[in-house]
Amino acid sequence: MTNPSLLILAGDGIGPEVMAEVRKIIDWFGAKRGVSFDVSEGLVGGCAYDAHGTPLTDETMARAQEVDAVLLGAVGGPKYDNLDFSVKPERGLLRLRKEMDLYANLRPAQCFNALADFSSLKKDVVAGLDIMIVRELTSGIYFGEPRGIFEEGNERVGINTQRYTESEIERVARSAFELARRRNNRVCSMEKANVMESGLLWREVVQKVHDEEYPDVELSHMYADAGAMQLCRWPKQFDVIVTDNLFGDLLSDAAAMLTGSLGMLPSASLGAPMANGRPKALYEPVHGSAPDIAGQGKANPIACILSFAMALRYSFDMGSDADRLEKAVEKVLADGLRTADLLGEDGVQPVSTSEMGDAVVAALDASL
Repeated sequence: MTNPSLLILAGDGIGPEVMAEVRKIIDWFGAKRGVSFDVSEGLVGGCAYDAHGTPLTDETMARAQEVDAVLLGAVGGPKYDNLDFSVKPERGLLRLRKEMDLYANLRPAQCFNALADFSSLKKDVVAGLDIMIVRELTSGIYFGEPRGIFEEGNERVGINTQRYTESEIERVARSAFELARRRNNRVCSMEKANVMESGLLWREVVQKVHDEEYPDVELSHMYADAGAMQLCRWPKQFDVIVTDNLFGDLLSDAAAMLTGSLGMLPSASLGAPMANGRPKALYEPVHGSAPDIAGQGKANPIACILSFAMALRYSFDMGSDADRLEKAVEKVLADGLRTADLLGEDGVQPVSTSEMGDAVVAALDASL
């Protein structure tokens, strides 16, 4: 039997540090659970530009298409701010998403009970929160044409185009409905159908997919700005939220802060099934490269660790092992361990990035 294959792209900033902790988890599964992964590594983002003059080489892109899953750390940093737009570090990530056709971005927002006090909202509003935002990832305003900065008369004009086809909306809607069936069976679709034709089409197509294929799932519609307000007012009213690329970007970051720290949040980007039946997939923490703390051992590795847990669940059919890893993280937090981003209690000393990873491994040992 062939081992599952995983391409690790640690990237820039704190990416290599948090990814080192994931490697400990991967090694643990090999040593203690008899599950070995064929792991290869590559460059993406600023480090790829430094080495090759491009944020993603064709060779790395080809490898990403071949493996069962890609695990990415983070890209970017201020040293690359003045690069031409076409070779900025983020273009490497966007190329991966586009060429792998990773159209469904899953961003869970889960508030562990031990961290309920770290949210900016009241504890009773966020304690036990568990929602999933499904963001369309390969179309919409980030990819629509025409786009660019043009001369118009005596001034410049910046143009971006919001564009969606019915089929693009249908497939991400199906992803949301399928997820809802495994959760609490509710989907809220968010757009701006009141002022945008693309939003009107979005609402019509999501409703059609629901009525024809998923009538058992409860469906509601909400304008995206109202959805942002409701996320802050009472987020536990939601189960699965499905929305477009731009609104998903905004809403998922807003939901991230309900949990207390971006350092806690994983994500999965899924595409069409490959020949082996597994979806093409890229997993990454929601947080950025945090260059201000890179190399200092202050980064929180939990989002990257939980991204690997999502890979276990969605790419490798190892749901029970994903549960085991998530419960290990929950135990470590319940025991009071905190990285610097989670400090809020007087007298609590932060643990380092590597110490947090070691604690998760110890909790995995205790789970056997």
